[in-house]
Amino acid sequence: QVQLVESGGGLVQPGGSLRLSCAVSGASPRLNVMSWYRQAPGKQRELVASITRASSTSYADSVKGRFTISRDDAKNTVSLNMNALKPEDAAVYYCKLTIPVLNREYWGQGTQVTVSS
Repeated sequence: QVQLVESGGGLVQPGGSLRLSCAVSGASPRLNVMSWYRQAPGKQRELVASITRASSTSYADSVKGRFTISRDDAKNTVSLNMNALKPEDAAVYYCKLTIPVLNREYWGQGTQVTVSS
């Protein structure tokens, strides 16, 4: 059974930093595609960052240069380092594992990020 558990969310002031982590069990992030999404109240869920099997990364334009996605193969985790946070970054952040060969997706339960002074 594949499970994803996010952690690291919280309240931060504008300009601050947070590090989100996604612990994966039942599958290997190294062999699949891992992504971070976010959803703010009243808005659609949007893709924030992804990392592929080859460790190729991609980012939404709104977070380029501020967020970094990374993978720790030894710990089976994926992280999202978020710097220079803005109020518009506030959302529930979700981790997703995609298994392309099976065309399956698995989601975590989400972690809340609040950016406010």
